[in-house]
Amino acid sequence: MKFNKWTLGLAAVGVVSLASAARADEKVSQLNTALSNTTISGYVDVGAQYNNATGAPYAITGAAGGLAGKGDGLSLNGVDIAIDKPMDATPFSAGYHIELWTGASNNQLGTGSLVRQAYLALGTTIAGQEIDWKIGVWDTIIGYEGLTSSGNPNYTHSYGFAVEPTTHTGVQANYKVNDEISLQAGVADDSVTGGAYTAAVNGAAGVGGPLHHPTLMAAVALTAPDSFGPMKGATLTVGGMNTADPTGAFGDSLYAGVTVPTPISALKFGGAFDYFESGGPTGGHIWVAGVYGSYQATDKLSFNVRGETYDQTAAILNESGAAYTLPASQHGEEITATAQYQLWANVLSRVEARIDHADDGAVFAANTAGAGLEKNALFLGAQLIYTF
Repeated sequence: MKFNKWTLGLAAVGVVSLASAARADEKVSQLNTALSNTTISGYVDVGAQYNNATGAPYAITGAAGGLAGKGDGLSLNGVDIAIDKPMDATPFSAGYHIELWTGASNNQLGTGSLVRQAYLALGTTIAGQEIDWKIGVWDTIIGYEGLTSSGNPNYTHSYGFAVEPTTHTGVQANYKVNDEISLQAGVADDSVTGGAYTAAVNGAAGVGGPLHHPTLMAAVALTAPDSFGPMKGATLTVGGMNTADPTGAFGDSLYAGVTVPTPISALKFGGAFDYFESGGPTGGHIWVAGVYGSYQATDKLSFNVRGETYDQTAAILNESGAAYTLPASQHGEEITATAQYQLWANVLSRVEARIDHADDGAVFAANTAGAGLEKNALFLGAQLIYTF
């Protein structure tokens, strides 16, 4: 074994032995091997907002907690740090993903957990077919928007996001049939979501206990091939999940989402439909339909718009017996307009305006003391996200 001059000098005066140095060098080599190809990434998300009223899920969480009902102010929306060891191209490769976060955004899990994801990534080859697995805590497989703010088209979350689950603890399988068809399926503990059926994260028991009444889920994603001409790259994703909980507090979630390019390469459209239904004494339903539009004006400047409408049963409750987190109106709409620009390297800058409207009377609590309720809620916000 070859030692550096510093180690040989210490050995010469008796400070260390060459045997111990050799063992230490072996341990460092093992550590270097274990950490090879490991990456660290993440983001810092800050913002400022003005609301004329509270009670809507238009703040960052899309549900109770976080910035919902915050009113005027500055905020640390979230800090996210991810450590990855991706799988390689060899058969039966293995890796891992650990993602930790803090700030207002982690209330989107319903538990305020610092662990967003932590799973083993395992590759297998079965009958000549490659199937990738995630085992641990991972983001849900359905939804147009996700937990990573910079990956969403708008600063605030949609009503649809509030209906969907956020993370699961369990086993997920991913199978790519070909370039046009991908399949996902999983089994997990009771799901975690912003309000639809809130349960603990990281394997803690929800109603019925972990895996006694597991959440079953599946999704298929279709991508239009080059033969579709201007429509190539269009995607359609359909998925759903069911929790067979005997209390009826949990229920069925269905989702369909589409992204559509246009002959104008800078212009794209999207759409999403979410449906949640619970059974038992808290039975009821919620559906949300949304449309999205995006225009990439320059390499750095883009504009995004979103419009939604929802319908919900007035009596629907989550598993804790609390009222559902959409506004206390059975019908309503929202429209959001966002401009984003990359002035600094690695920094996404956004300004946004949003109006929520309740069809069934004034339901939004005014921020001004003694002002009562509002039929419309106005949100103005600015956001900066540094991604590393």
